[in-house]
Amino acid sequence: MTLSRRNFVMGTTAIALTAPATIGRAQTDNIKFASILDLSGGLDIYGAPMAETTKMAIEDINAAGGLLGREVELTMYDAQSTIQFYTQYATQAAAGDKAHTVHAGITSASREAIRPTLARFKTLYFYNTQYEGGVCDYNNFCTGSTPAQTVAKVVPYAMNKWGKKVYIVAADYNYGQITAQWMQKFVAENGGETLDVEFFPLDVTNFGPTINKIQTAKPDMVISALVGGAHVSFYRQYAAAGMLKEIPIASTTFGVGNEQKLISAEEGNGIIASYGYFEGADNPVNTAFLERLTAKLGADRPVMNELAIRSYEGAMLWAEAVKAAGTADRDPVIEALRSGLTYNGPSGPVTIDAQTNHCSMNVYIGELQDQTWNIVESFENQPPADTQLVCDLVANPNQSTFLFENGLAAAGIE
Repeated sequence: MTLSRRNFVMGTTAIALTAPATIGRAQTDNIKFASILDLSGGLDIYGAPMAETTKMAIEDINAAGGLLGREVELTMYDAQSTIQFYTQYATQAAAGDKAHTVHAGITSASREAIRPTLARFKTLYFYNTQYEGGVCDYNNFCTGSTPAQTVAKVVPYAMNKWGKKVYIVAADYNYGQITAQWMQKFVAENGGETLDVEFFPLDVTNFGPTINKIQTAKPDMVISALVGGAHVSFYRQYAAAGMLKEIPIASTTFGVGNEQKLISAEEGNGIIASYGYFEGADNPVNTAFLERLTAKLGADRPVMNELAIRSYEGAMLWAEAVKAAGTADRDPVIEALRSGLTYNGPSGPVTIDAQTNHCSMNVYIGELQDQTWNIVESFENQPPADTQLVCDLVANPNQSTFLFENGLAAAGIE
């Protein structure tokens, strides 16, 4: 990623630093929108593009006249890849800034650290990141893809292409651990065998012993759910050992931090992934969006991925709900969102599923070649079927839980 990261992060930090001049709804008639993302630290490869598209969304909303005749005021906080800062800034956004909505979090750990706080303050929360599924919270809208939408697509595609024996490597926290269980389920359902599963803390950079194990196990492919800047080392070391040409890789995470730009073409060629968006999504909204982004940021702009696009689309879904509700107050906006609201964005139509407060969306499979994702298959209007197994906010709108264990059990995963 060639986003001039230092300048971007410094500029974004300035937004947060100037925010106290207008803290509190009583001091301004603006509608308040808060963003909390990792703009530095090991997760900034995800956070920087997400912040850029969040800023673009607010600029677009205000350029069109704002909402309800009022300007939308963006306050952006850098959580620095630190959970403590997430909790601190979530409290500040809700209790201090009195934000009408907070769009925040990259890892599941960050989401779970702030979700109860925002629910307690009744501050509408959007989590615009692909994740492992299972959140069932009336106050929380999850716009990113879940395993039933993407992992269920990439696993059989890769197995049909490469073979039935699979080796799984994943990040050692909620997302990696739970997603690895979904991977094993889909491998088994498609007649395959999982040879081994390994988990790695986010700061691990030495994957030599694991690469040796993979060589010994001789799987047909590796499926990766590694996360963050440190884990990019796996792909470099894997290619350097000559493994990529022998045992290919499918991933549920590679590319959402533009990792393909952090390694060489040779180190990434042939990797397969599935997401709710790739830049190659063929629709006029996406074409126009990318043209505007290039005009705004220049030729060295970040490549757009699901996390970045969902950040834009999440803000736009909220804006459409505010317009439909005729107010920025939480309860009417939630009702508008849950009315079947659809936003036609760069990824295609994105529709809120009232049962789960998740999104039905188009899903794509991409293959990496020369640092560019080429879409090889697409699926329209895929529901969040995994979370639907355990969450029914229509029947019980008072839920505010993370039901991943129930979801795994309902899907037959022990």
